[in-house]
Amino acid sequence: MFLSNYRPNDNIVEIAKHFGKPVVPWENGLVQTLVPRINAAPNSYSGIYGLDRFPFHSDLAHWRVPPRYLLLRCITGYADVPTLMIDGNDVIDAVTLDILARAIFKPRRPRNGSVSLLRLCEPVEDIVRIRWDEVFLKPASKIGEVADLRVREWLSTCTPTAVSLAETHDTLLIDNWRMLHARSPILPGRENRTIERVYLEALH
Repeated sequence: MFLSNYRPNDNIVEIAKHFGKPVVPWENGLVQTLVPRINAAPNSYSGIYGLDRFPFHSDLAHWRVPPRYLLLRCITGYADVPTLMIDGNDVIDAVTLDILARAIFKPRRPRNGSVSLLRLCEPVEDIVRIRWDEVFLKPASKIGEVADLRVREWLSTCTPTAVSLAETHDTLLIDNWRMLHARSPILPGRENRTIERVYLEALH
């Protein structure tokens, strides 16, 4: 859901609480400020891709239960640096639920001292949750290797939906259990793009 110049007198925490229940993914991490970086931690997207396009992913896909929603709010934006989105249901249709539901992946690194085995697709209540991250998730089964190849191939040919957080207060709410998203490349002169993010575990 995209909202142009939404509630300009409110901050992102107030807006997040209006929509649902914010979650703090790590200590002092309720609000994350996203700015392009050429040099960053090597285990981060910015450290790997710099100002290039980020690959499609769902946020915190290596967690056993990723946050349900993410709320993005523009501080400084540009129409030519959109957020790109792919409906996970289209991925399921293309690769098949049978393959994705049996595909076992594992995080690239242990989390909290252990490595969890994760399915790319799994039923949760009345929906199917999809997770994807080609950087931080790696196949842990033969069918996982098949799924990894097929998802990558399909993503390389699909046409995403582009939504530009271009003006201050533009706001985008994304279902992180359904949609994959990516950042488009940072063009010259756009290095000060600044987006705030808050995760939500549920909507009201």
